[in-house]
Amino acid sequence: MTATRTLTLWCPDWPVVSWGIPLDEPAAVVVANRVIACSPAARGEGVAVGQRRREAQGRCPDVAVLDRDPDREARLFEPLVMTLETLTPLVEVTIPGRVSFPTRGPSRFFGGDHALCRLVADSVLPVLDGRGQARIAVADGGFASRLATRTLEARTTPVVVPVGASAGFLAELPVGTLDRPQLSDVLERLGLRTLGSFAALSPRDVLGRFGREGQQAHRLAAGEDEHPPDLRRPAPDLSVTWEFDPPAERIDTCAFAAKALADELHHHLDANGLACTRVAIEARTETGEHLLRLWRHEGALSAAALAERARWQLDGWLHQAKLTSGVARLTLIPDEVVPAVGKQLGFWGGRAERADDITRVVARLQGLLGPDAVMVPEWRGGRAPSEQIALIPAGVVDLGEERQATGRGWVREPWPGQIPAPSPAKVLFEPEPIEVLDPVGRSVVVSGRGELSGEPALVSRGRVRPRSVQAWAGPWPADERWWDPATQRRRARLQVLLDDGTAHLITVEGGVWYLEATYG
Repeated sequence: MTATRTLTLWCPDWPVVSWGIPLDEPAAVVVANRVIACSPAARGEGVAVGQRRREAQGRCPDVAVLDRDPDREARLFEPLVMTLETLTPLVEVTIPGRVSFPTRGPSRFFGGDHALCRLVADSVLPVLDGRGQARIAVADGGFASRLATRTLEARTTPVVVPVGASAGFLAELPVGTLDRPQLSDVLERLGLRTLGSFAALSPRDVLGRFGREGQQAHRLAAGEDEHPPDLRRPAPDLSVTWEFDPPAERIDTCAFAAKALADELHHHLDANGLACTRVAIEARTETGEHLLRLWRHEGALSAAALAERARWQLDGWLHQAKLTSGVARLTLIPDEVVPAVGKQLGFWGGRAERADDITRVVARLQGLLGPDAVMVPEWRGGRAPSEQIALIPAGVVDLGEERQATGRGWVREPWPGQIPAPSPAKVLFEPEPIEVLDPVGRSVVVSGRGELSGEPALVSRGRVRPRSVQAWAGPWPADERWWDPATQRRRARLQVLLDDGTAHLITVEGGVWYLEATYG
């Protein structure tokens, strides 16, 4: 099956560009303490995507560290997408900063792929107004055209892969470009290190060995579409509509409706054993204006993802489209659907993740408690137990994907002064002040050399009866950030076993002892 001829436009570093930071200034956008985008100036100083925030600041002390704002990214990308809609109505947004559309009609109308690329460049560059770059590529299939935008040639001129040549263009690329880490790791261990060697396998053998995910990846490696395009209007019973009375002019009102519609649409799809990969967001205003935009997801759109993209699009329309009246009707249309994988056993063992169920639960809790009330853990570097695991909002991560930061081996750097294993079972959110006394009743202190003034004999906790120390270990001194007077900390820790059978981790800082954690 031949792939759809596709044009992809990619604006590199869009999370940085959306903040209005000039690309000749060092800047980085950080999510969960990791760099997800940086300016060319920052890359020139050694900053790279995936680095920890502290490592990026160490390589470039002048880097401006910014939090990611998906709403801003989508809102400011909307004028560029609206410009492309003057050339073709089938504009499809994957993420803010990347957009694509099939070229069959526009290419014929404007005189070929090269002419279409020049026209697209001439249309979007004035909208960018020097704030960022625009890389353009045309190839057979969205996957090939997306990778073509990342070639060196695409930095200065559009790349046009000849018709039928996408498989050859992809052949020498590493299998890691499939963005499926587990599958790529297996293929490399089997000796299949390029997309060409993977594409040369029999589709039947790939399906039998790697299942549905391997089949989709094999089609991409061969230069075909992951999902065959379906431009037919979907069945009307799958579309969901919200009527606003009175018409909505505020994003919070529209976002509430989008969330309800997303849940309803996802329920209909789930009942029919389907999953949506591309959704059409349609809005009509009180004065009859009609707006339509396509959003694609490289996997299946969950209810939370549907609501999020609808909110982004409505925010862009309300702020950038200069509507003459409020939104009177909002419709979500599942433009492309695929069979839902359900609870099928996965190739790598266990049951396939029910990411949709998880995201629905999280979305429900966020609706009840607030967007930042639901947190997920990630391993971090640190000496104290309270520093080794951080809680981040669930909304900034994809709960349906495996995250390396949830594995203990994620942190590899040594931390001199770190408390040895085993880790405490309970870590206090706020350390509790205590007293540590020696056998003659004097307070125990730790010298600058890390030596105790006396053997710990008694631990007193407020109104709780003092407990005698049966055994202790330490101290473990830590002089942290000694190069920065504003954030420098000097601490020492002890492990103590009390006469009631409990074991604790205690810390002294500034001459005051604190109960930090409890074992068992």
